Amino acid sequence: MRNYLLEDIYEEDLKKISKALTDLEFTGGLEGIYYIPVPEDLLQAEQKEHINECGPYFMALEVLEEGLKLELLVRARNKLRCSCVCYATTDQRNHMLDYLDNFINDLEISL
Repeated sequence: MRNYLLEDIYEEDLKKISKALTDLEFTGGLEGIYYIPVPEDLLQAEQKEHINECGPYFMALEVLEEGLKLELLVRARNKLRCSCVCYATTDQRNHMLDYLDNFINDLEISL
Protein backbone atom coordinates (compact mmCIF):
# COMPACT_ATOMS: atom_id res chain seq x y z
CA MET A 1 0.00 0.00 0.00
CA ARG A 2 1.24 3.48 -0.81
CA ASN A 3 0.97 5.90 2.10
CA TYR A 4 1.90 9.41 3.19
CA LEU A 5 3.13 9.17 6.77
CA LEU A 6 3.57 12.02 9.24
CA GLU A 7 5.32 10.93 12.42
CA ASP A 8 6.29 12.36 15.81
CA ILE A 9 3.14 14.41 16.34
CA TYR A 10 2.32 15.33 19.93
CA GLU A 11 -0.71 13.65 21.49
CA GLU A 12 -2.51 16.95 22.10
CA ASP A 13 -1.99 17.91 18.45
CA LEU A 14 -3.41 14.56 17.30
CA LYS A 15 -6.47 15.20 19.46
CA LYS A 16 -6.83 18.64 17.89
CA ILE A 17 -6.60 17.12 14.40
CA SER A 18 -9.12 14.39 15.26
CA LYS A 19 -11.59 16.92 16.63
CA ALA A 20 -11.29 19.13 13.54
CA LEU A 21 -11.83 16.12 11.24
CA THR A 22 -14.86 15.06 13.29
CA ASP A 23 -16.25 18.60 13.14
CA LEU A 24 -15.96 18.40 9.33
CA GLU A 25 -17.92 15.11 9.46
CA PHE A 26 -15.07 13.14 7.87
CA THR A 27 -15.42 10.27 10.36
CA GLY A 28 -15.17 6.77 8.95
CA GLY A 29 -16.61 3.50 10.11
CA LEU A 30 -13.85 2.83 12.64
CA GLU A 31 -12.45 4.97 15.43
CA GLY A 32 -9.39 6.89 14.29
CA ILE A 33 -10.23 6.55 10.58
CA TYR A 34 -11.34 9.57 8.59
CA TYR A 35 -12.52 9.83 4.99
CA ILE A 36 -11.06 12.83 3.17
CA PRO A 37 -13.18 13.55 0.08
CA VAL A 38 -11.56 13.72 -3.35
CA PRO A 39 -12.92 16.75 -5.23
CA GLU A 40 -15.08 15.78 -8.21
CA ASP A 41 -13.00 17.88 -10.62
CA LEU A 42 -9.99 15.66 -9.82
CA LEU A 43 -11.74 12.34 -10.46
CA GLN A 44 -10.59 10.12 -13.30
CA ALA A 45 -12.99 9.57 -16.20
CA GLU A 46 -14.07 6.14 -14.91
CA GLN A 47 -14.63 7.51 -11.40
CA LYS A 48 -16.84 10.25 -12.84
CA GLU A 49 -18.81 7.60 -14.77
CA HIS A 50 -19.24 5.49 -11.61
CA ILE A 51 -19.95 8.31 -9.14
CA ASN A 52 -23.68 7.54 -8.78
CA GLU A 53 -23.12 3.81 -8.29
CA CYS A 54 -19.81 3.70 -6.41
CA GLY A 55 -19.06 7.21 -5.15
CA PRO A 56 -18.45 9.47 -3.44
CA TYR A 57 -14.70 9.00 -3.50
CA PHE A 58 -12.24 9.55 -0.67
CA MET A 59 -8.83 8.73 0.72
CA ALA A 60 -8.56 7.21 4.18
CA LEU A 61 -6.62 9.02 6.88
CA GLU A 62 -5.69 7.09 10.01
CA VAL A 63 -4.75 8.75 13.27
CA LEU A 64 -1.98 6.64 14.82
CA GLU A 65 -0.44 6.82 18.29
CA GLU A 66 2.27 9.24 17.15
CA GLY A 67 1.22 10.40 13.72
CA LEU A 68 -1.02 10.30 10.68
CA LYS A 69 -1.15 7.89 7.75
CA LEU A 70 -2.90 8.88 4.53
CA GLU A 71 -3.55 6.00 2.13
CA LEU A 72 -2.87 7.06 -1.42
CA LEU A 73 -5.70 4.86 -2.66
CA VAL A 74 -8.89 6.47 -3.93
CA ARG A 75 -11.73 4.48 -2.39
CA ALA A 76 -15.43 4.46 -3.20
CA ARG A 77 -17.91 4.90 -0.37
CA ASN A 78 -20.55 2.57 -1.84
CA LYS A 79 -18.41 -0.23 -3.28
CA LEU A 80 -15.32 -2.00 -1.98
CA ARG A 81 -14.23 -3.59 -5.23
CA CYS A 82 -14.51 -1.93 -8.58
CA SER A 83 -12.07 -0.86 -11.28
CA CYS A 84 -12.71 2.77 -10.25
CA VAL A 85 -11.02 2.09 -6.89
CA CYS A 86 -7.34 2.66 -7.63
CA TYR A 87 -4.20 4.45 -6.58
CA ALA A 88 -4.35 8.22 -6.76
CA THR A 89 -3.27 10.01 -9.89
CA THR A 90 -0.47 12.54 -9.56
CA ASP A 91 -3.02 15.39 -9.39
CA GLN A 92 -5.15 13.60 -6.79
CA ARG A 93 -2.10 12.75 -4.70
CA ASN A 94 -0.67 16.28 -4.87
CA HIS A 95 -4.03 17.78 -3.96
CA MET A 96 -4.42 15.53 -0.91
CA LEU A 97 -0.87 16.08 0.33
CA ASP A 98 -1.32 19.85 0.00
CA TYR A 99 -4.78 19.62 1.62
CA LEU A 100 -3.44 17.70 4.62
CA ASP A 101 -0.41 19.96 5.03
CA ASN A 102 -2.60 23.09 4.85
CA PHE A 103 -5.16 21.56 7.21
CA ILE A 104 -2.45 20.96 9.82
CA ASN A 105 -1.00 24.44 9.30
CA ASP A 106 -4.45 26.01 9.68
CA LEU A 107 -4.72 24.30 13.08
CA GLU A 108 -1.41 26.01 13.97
CA ILE A 109 0.37 22.70 14.43
CA SER A 110 4.00 22.70 13.40
CA LEU A 111 5.66 19.51 12.26
